Amino acid sequence: MQVRVLTWNLYHGRDGPPDPALYTRRAEWTRETQRNATHVQVNRNLYREFSRMLCAAEWDVALLQESPPRWAKPLGADCGAERQRALTSRNWALPLTSFLARLNPDLVGSAEGGSNLILARGRAGGIVERRKATIHRLRPERRAMAFARLGCGLCVTSLHASTHSPVAEQDILTAASRATELAAGSPLILGGDFNVRAHSSDVYEKLSRRFELEGNTGPDSIDQLLLRGASFAEPPTAWPAERRELREDGLALRLSDHAPVTATIEL
Repeated sequence: MQVRVLTWNLYHGRDGPPDPALYTRRAEWTRETQRNATHVQVNRNLYREFSRMLCAAEWDVALLQESPPRWAKPLGADCGAERQRALTSRNWALPLTSFLARLNPDLVGSAEGGSNLILARGRAGGIVERRKATIHRLRPERRAMAFARLGCGLCVTSLHASTHSPVAEQDILTAASRATELAAGSPLILGGDFNVRAHSSDVYEKLSRRFELEGNTGPDSIDQLLLRGASFAEPPTAWPAERRELREDGLALRLSDHAPVTATIEL
């Protein structure tokens, strides 16, 4: 049996054009669309665009990071998926920040609050067990992992590690320890945005040695699908940038500053 897994950092529901000059302080306040020769940068609610792209993609399990907390229920409904959510940081002012983020996503940014979300459909067999694990509290900011045991026998996690490397490495190792404990010998995917690149850290070697987690996306990738207790029919591969782009006024609207990563698991 094969199960298709996707991981994607949604960048709090914002677009991520490759030209940093398109991000301006003026546009944050005026919400004016910025353009260059190839791309636009918009400042509006992009739920519909993200939902359509995500729901149309081929996956049985989607592991999402920096997902606006308000998106969990409608994304699950739109994609015909069961869901498991773990709130992470900056969620103390919900629902006020969610309301403001709908009006001006770029100005509010990550201050809306975030979550790690798991969606399961199709061959995943539904979610039969839901867990959340706090990775660390308060400093530098709260991190939590979403965990789900699926009807197909696979266990999955969605993790967004801290942005600073030493703390991120410890986040990943803590999550791996907790996830393998919860999986209790079942096949396991440790997935998400790890904020650590293999070419600059030995944390992936530690994950292999201590927890038998394998499958690094690439030496420069921070978005990972690491597997234990099963094999890859197709290894983790990042989408090309143009695959997450839509057309707007003849230019490219690129969703998120991260590319989705997909893999197929043989169970």
